[in-house]
Amino acid sequence: MTEIRYEQRGKAKKTERIELPPSERLVYGIQFCFAALAVLTVIEVAHIAVLRSFNSEVFSAITGLVGTVVGVFISKR
Repeated sequence: MTEIRYEQRGKAKKTERIELPPSERLVYGIQFCFAALAVLTVIEVAHIAVLRSFNSEVFSAITGLVGTVVGVFISKR
């Protein structure tokens, strides 16, 4: 998710490629979302394996996290 910009510098107006890294808050937030997604997936699988039923609340949380991560990646482009 590194942002790439092209700027003209110097008297010759030579084009330079500049890479801007993402903010630390964004990186930590995405890492937290992936960790929470993994934990919720394990909880859902355990719920299905042990209780033989589907938990819609956990699935809703998984769906929300996936939507958040996809939204961040789409909006940063």
